[in-house]
Amino acid sequence: FSSDFEILVPQDRTKANGSILYDVNNRGNRVCLGMFNGGADNFLMRKGYTLVWSGWIAEVLPGGDRLILDAPVATESGKPITGIVRAEFVSNQDTDRANIAHFGNQGSYPPTKRGLREATLTWRLLERDERVAIPRTQWTLHQETVEVDGRQGALPLIEIEISGGIRAGYIYELIYETQGPIVQGLGLAGIRDFVSYLKSESGESNPLAAKGESLAKRAYGFGVSQSGRCLRQFLYDGFNADEQGRKVFEGLIPHVAGGGLGFFNHRFASPTRHNAQHDNHDYPADVFPFTYGEERDPFTAREEGILSKARTAGVVPKIMHIQTSSEYWHRAGSLVHTDPQGKRDAKIPPEVRIYSIGGAQHGAGSGQPRDGGSGQLPMNPTDYRPLLRGLLTAMENWVQHDQTPPPSVYPKIAEGTLMPWQFEKSGWRALPGIHYPGVIHQPDFVDRGPLFLSKRQITIQPPKVLGQYEVRVPGYKADNNERGCVLLPSVAVPVATFTSWNLRKREIGAASELLSLAGGYVPFAQTKADRQKVGDPRLSLVERYRDFQTYQQQFEEHLTQLVQSGYVLEEDVPRLKRLAESHRKLFPNADRP
Repeated sequence: FSSDFEILVPQDRTKANGSILYDVNNRGNRVCLGMFNGGADNFLMRKGYTLVWSGWIAEVLPGGDRLILDAPVATESGKPITGIVRAEFVSNQDTDRANIAHFGNQGSYPPTKRGLREATLTWRLLERDERVAIPRTQWTLHQETVEVDGRQGALPLIEIEISGGIRAGYIYELIYETQGPIVQGLGLAGIRDFVSYLKSESGESNPLAAKGESLAKRAYGFGVSQSGRCLRQFLYDGFNADEQGRKVFEGLIPHVAGGGLGFFNHRFASPTRHNAQHDNHDYPADVFPFTYGEERDPFTAREEGILSKARTAGVVPKIMHIQTSSEYWHRAGSLVHTDPQGKRDAKIPPEVRIYSIGGAQHGAGSGQPRDGGSGQLPMNPTDYRPLLRGLLTAMENWVQHDQTPPPSVYPKIAEGTLMPWQFEKSGWRALPGIHYPGVIHQPDFVDRGPLFLSKRQITIQPPKVLGQYEVRVPGYKADNNERGCVLLPSVAVPVATFTSWNLRKREIGAASELLSLAGGYVPFAQTKADRQKVGDPRLSLVERYRDFQTYQQQFEEHLTQLVQSGYVLEEDVPRLKRLAESHRKLFPNADRP
């Protein structure tokens, strides 16, 4: 097998800091530059990191500079392997055709002749609704081999056309027979072998080697969302030991992965798939184990954790599991640090830190709220990237100098900060015109057939729901901002409620459901009279701070605490102070500096 790869190293090798930052691409796309460099003047380059990327997903379509894995097709005793696959997709607008892969730029397994003839298509508005069959005569598949610059995709682009069109917000599910599973698990082996080679090979074939040794003395893995789940699966499947038993990554930073693993190392795997409350809900991503330490699965009685194999092999890395409060709503984030039934806090291994960023959504905002989008609320503007820069620096010091990193910050059951999510139990105060969610993403325990747990082969489609793992969310303060989390100054000293959830607009269908991975923004009234006029129970800006100068002082005091505790770097202080200054206009009679 083979894959694309890229290495970005300081031109002046003496400026390299000895650390590889391996950026696990998300569906073929690089992520670390936007996360660490964004708004920070090429932070990673200034710090001397060697940046490494490689393709690990075979279903990614060529084009757009995406990184791709080229892997063989599995056979059984020399004969083709067939199986049943399921393609679920949701469109946010009425349309005539849709990609059955749900995400753009991803291929799908093609149906066999029998599969095309006997395929079933259903639709339903909500995840738990009864599936309604669409007659075979009312839909057509369009299959296209995508080729860019002479390179063909391993899987074709498959679109579906339905008589009468595809309706916004509805869940469509296509089930059919296919043939020829790609050995997708080689993506994990490729990451292991590539990083190990760059660290250990001293010969001229290693581009990082000079004078008989590699400039890479240590390696950190960083992944965002899907690629963060890749790192968790990488650990769980035992890949942090190379073929000689050596530790591959000294440190790992799975970011906004939530409680999930992935559909990465299975027969007919589809790494693009994730789990969400409304769409893609029952793909095999959010499955036990959820915690890094060992827990017991109430449905199977298995006892294990993500670190079990690494612990046995003696290759446990330092881990910083970072997530926003949105992961508690959209990605089962509480299961990272509770038992699977959500009844007690889990024991966190000493090599693990958990940082839950309150008042933030899955993807970093710009700092400024913006209207529009697909949600009922304006999108959550919290820019959490200063925390990522601070924590990467802390990881470097933890691994290289054995300096204790900032303590974990996450809501806990024992402290009363991790609460049931339902309105009447969460501590949320009703706000005029704001609809609190009546749903949450809660992973199902399902039956995928007798070979799933032992061989990761799915023989039952759709899976049969047998139970649920229980999730919780951060509780709320009186202003409806979250408790028990690490807070940026803009959330700790707020001018609004920063929600970690948002609901779908009526215009995109399924208006009662969560807008996947999104948070919201509900500004405070300026004065007491303003809030009383609309029945807002939250204190106004003037009641809360009196004037802009008081607000600014409290903002800067909290910022100083974050810097002193090691969560934020000194270099980000001016950037965050500019954010506070941008709020001056929200206060009445605020004098200009």
